[in-house]
Amino acid sequence: MTPSRTTLRAAIGTVCATVLATTVLTGAPASAAPAPARPGAPAPSAAGASPTLRFVDITGAGGITLKANVFTPAGADGDRRHPLIVLPTSWAMPQVEYLAQARRLAASGYVVVGYNSRGFWQSGGQIETAGPQDVADASKVIDWALAHTPADPREVGMAGVSYGAGISLLAAASDKRIKAVAALSGWADLIGSIYGGRTPHLQAAAMLGGAGALTGRPSPELQQVLKDFLTANMAKEKDMIAWGRKRSPATYLDRINANGAAILLGNAWGDSLFPPDQYAAFFEKLKGPKRLEFRPGDHATAEGLGLLGLPNDTWNDTQRWFDHYLRGVDNGIDRESPVLLKSRSTGAYEGYKSWQDVPSAHRRIALNGTQRIRTGIDSGADGGLIFLSSMLDQFLRLPPMASIPLLPRSAAAVWQSAPYESGQRVRGTTRLHTTVTPTAASGTAIAYLYDVGPLGLGKLITHAPFTFHDKAPGRPFGTDLDLSATAYDVPAGHRLAVVVDTVDPLYISQNPAGARLTFSSPADDPSYVSVPVRD
Repeated sequence: MTPSRTTLRAAIGTVCATVLATTVLTGAPASAAPAPARPGAPAPSAAGASPTLRFVDITGAGGITLKANVFTPAGADGDRRHPLIVLPTSWAMPQVEYLAQARRLAASGYVVVGYNSRGFWQSGGQIETAGPQDVADASKVIDWALAHTPADPREVGMAGVSYGAGISLLAAASDKRIKAVAALSGWADLIGSIYGGRTPHLQAAAMLGGAGALTGRPSPELQQVLKDFLTANMAKEKDMIAWGRKRSPATYLDRINANGAAILLGNAWGDSLFPPDQYAAFFEKLKGPKRLEFRPGDHATAEGLGLLGLPNDTWNDTQRWFDHYLRGVDNGIDRESPVLLKSRSTGAYEGYKSWQDVPSAHRRIALNGTQRIRTGIDSGADGGLIFLSSMLDQFLRLPPMASIPLLPRSAAAVWQSAPYESGQRVRGTTRLHTTVTPTAASGTAIAYLYDVGPLGLGKLITHAPFTFHDKAPGRPFGTDLDLSATAYDVPAGHRLAVVVDTVDPLYISQNPAGARLTFSSPADDPSYVSVPVRD
């Protein structure tokens, strides 16, 4: 008899749990924490007995079973209460995802509960995509921990990567017991993340849908949303947006501020699923203690090595955040600049008072003249592939590249600055303003900003798509587009190039066959790109 997919999932989950738990428990002791990667990182824990680990079943919302693991500090006898940290798993990840970091936190005195989000692997229920039942599950896990471990109800924190980050932020809006959150590689605006510029992010949605089907049980609602999304069903656009807003922490900003949890947000410049701008906008509106950290990489790569127990700045700061806001440790994190950026070019850290303070000036590139391009042709300029391209940039500093002089002008509109006499430290969000005249009512274009060397080779700095609908053919309209935020250094003697084309493998383009787009710069409304720089 051929085993069912559910049986295989359960078997694989059990094997993963056994292997990873054995690795964590027999590896370097938690007391041998990684050496600080930079000033201010937590010092190694004092040597001592190892925390205890057990695997448990927790009843979630609606009576489903959540598979979980619990680390308890060594020597915990029930007479003393310890701060609690709850860790929901990432999308498609098994419940052992956080074992290395959970053990490290437990060695520092925390009770840590990691659990498999509903609908995935061995946990019950269906994948609700951070819906109300997922939020209710988080509170159920807190209830269980307070009843079955020496956890302190006055010192409750939540953290997570990706899906776990989103659930943690949403839970902070509904459960006043949560005093601190570390949301890593997550989202604040789900629609702004995967439907930015009214353009479906094809590779991101396909990856999420495929991974969910492979490792879990997607709900009928999720299956329908994915179908509508991947077919760009505009008749369902309002429904998709409403579905996404219900699952966006930004929707519940007032509740999060009222509850007052200390919020740490971490993300990567090249995150293919949840670009950094939506986190930055959310950060600026938070009223309580807050911190924003952006580093090179793609989705979850900034903190990924830490999940294996390797030295990691993101997890170091996560522990410092909880140490201060749950345990009251005076480690100085509350006195540091609340915005911490790591340059893609130099790897150096930079601190700022706010996101608005990141750029100190803006360089304008005039998009003069009129350029007309055919749609549906891949010019050779593109954003690369999810995960792979930004990881190459993170580890080898090799972003997607294109030969700017060789881009076909029939398929790509191109503008370039003069060579810069000094280096340009691009910091923040680049904004494009232009006038578009379409030959069809709908269309898609993608804008790119390149660092161009003396030989014409362009290295991608940032990009973003935009899609329009219901426009009158032949009638010009103005459009504004924010390109994804970044921190990139353009060397002296290089140029900046702006490229706009209509095809990118990352996105679903909605250009009718044979359509054309014209970009112009009217005298009363000139077109330009504004590049944020730090002098």
